[in-house]
Amino acid sequence: MNELDPTAVVVRYVEAVAAGDLAVMADSFAEDATWSYPGDLPLTRVWQGRDAIVNDFLGGAGRLFAPGGAPSVTLTNVLAQGEQVVAEWLSHGTAASGATYHNPCLGVFVVREGRIASVREYTDTQHVERTLFPAG
Repeated sequence: MNELDPTAVVVRYVEAVAAGDLAVMADSFAEDATWSYPGDLPLTRVWQGRDAIVNDFLGGAGRLFAPGGAPSVTLTNVLAQGEQVVAEWLSHGTAASGATYHNPCLGVFVVREGRIASVREYTDTQHVERTLFPAG
């Protein structure tokens, strides 16, 4: 796989998340990328633009975890066809409330010209609500 291969782009991104490498995370997205997060939560919306995705969405979600409890991310499966890459990962950490966060996630990534152009994430939003937003 070369660096513009859609699968390699997504794997590099997920590995950067697992390592906490913000520079590579940001570099993985196109400037006008979008990330759709499901459900009816404060995080739910279509996040528009690389800066909003990395700083506000991903950074904001990180603040929902206990100090030192940020989730570990383990890539469990990747399937690709053309510019679309479906990645499954498992997030495990400790929420600010002290609750255990253990959530399987799936993202449909679209990669163009070596950058992530869009992501549609699917996850257990009831678990997210119970563990990360316990007060409602």
